Amino acid sequence: MAAFSLLTPVFIGILCVFIVVILRSRGKSSNKLQENKKKKKESKPWVDEDLQDGTEILLNDGDKEEWQDLEEEDLLHVPFAPAHYPVDEMVKRSKHFYELLNQRRSVRFISNEPVPREVIENIIRTAGTSPSGAHTEPWTFVVVQDPEVKHKVREIIEEEEEINYHKRMGDKWVSDLKKLRTNWVKEYLDTAPFLILIFKQVYGQLPNNKKRTHYYNEISVSIACGLLLAAIQNVGLVTVTTTPLNCGPRLRVLLQRPVNEKLLMLLPVGYPSKDATVPDLKRKPLQDIMVIV
Repeated sequence: MAAFSLLTPVFIGILCVFIVVILRSRGKSSNKLQENKKKKKESKPWVDEDLQDGTEILLNDGDKEEWQDLEEEDLLHVPFAPAHYPVDEMVKRSKHFYELLNQRRSVRFISNEPVPREVIENIIRTAGTSPSGAHTEPWTFVVVQDPEVKHKVREIIEEEEEINYHKRMGDKWVSDLKKLRTNWVKEYLDTAPFLILIFKQVYGQLPNNKKRTHYYNEISVSIACGLLLAAIQNVGLVTVTTTPLNCGPRLRVLLQRPVNEKLLMLLPVGYPSKDATVPDLKRKPLQDIMVIV
């Protein structure tokens, strides 16, 4: 008993040391967590939170000086006076525009009949009028008309799409596409007079080699694509919206685009071929897509 009572202070001392060590290790892990949170807060460029598009780039200590967001405090504001139509004219124009766009279909049978390049330039100008986050205009429209380059684009897409259909997409996705009679063979990529590849700029590149934040770049470029589809329909041409899965990096290299650009969509553009067909699809009625509160 006497020996035990002599050893008691020793046991208490060892126990205290263990408690101190545990508390210190917890404190260190807590500090690391806070540091990681700080790093995430300093990430650039802006990531579309709803889309989680994978464009976030974390800043290292050496990267902070590479970014420069332009400040335009004295940006001139000018009077704005759009056309003001009488009510009956507004109704007439809205109906006409709806009827025009209601004829729009995704067409996979495209003729090689030449299309004036001026028309392509004008429809891209139209897409360029789209709104964008902080007016950063984060889009690049790459127009491919060279037959050899078009064929290389087709080879890359068909190679990846065959893998997509057999391995990546899954049975349900492939099954849902059967009614559209589509597969990995994309003949229209050769026959269409023009291919328009739309790239989103994840960040801007300034003349001084610094980077500029592009807010909501994916949403902004998607809106521009919508305007481009309307402009294509307006001139009597056709296209099919293509989002080449797993093809973006190879196509970016082929077309010699910089690393700040990521492929969002590809549109083959031309006249429909004489034997073109489309699925007899029906659109949802207004009451199924509009809610008035």
